[in-house]
Amino acid sequence: MHITTIGNANATATSAPVRGSSAASVESARIRSDVDAARNTALSALNNDRFRAMLEQISDPGTSGALATMSAENVVDFNTALSRYAENSK
Repeated sequence: MHITTIGNANATATSAPVRGSSAASVESARIRSDVDAARNTALSALNNDRFRAMLEQISDPGTSGALATMSAENVVDFNTALSRYAENSK
């Protein structure tokens, strides 16, 4: 799986004209800030190797099917899950 970004990730509606009262411009600025934060978070996640690897694993049809059905063969006790997480977090 290869993830690419298209366009300028930092571009927002900052050049769009603001109409209405100052309350509307404050709200517009807040929305632009929220959009920028969401975009930066998404780009950070996409550039994170561990996140990318997890995304590849869950996009695999066999793995995603097992997750969806939570079949008995995939049930892991809590201590085993903690130990596997610790191994993979290194």
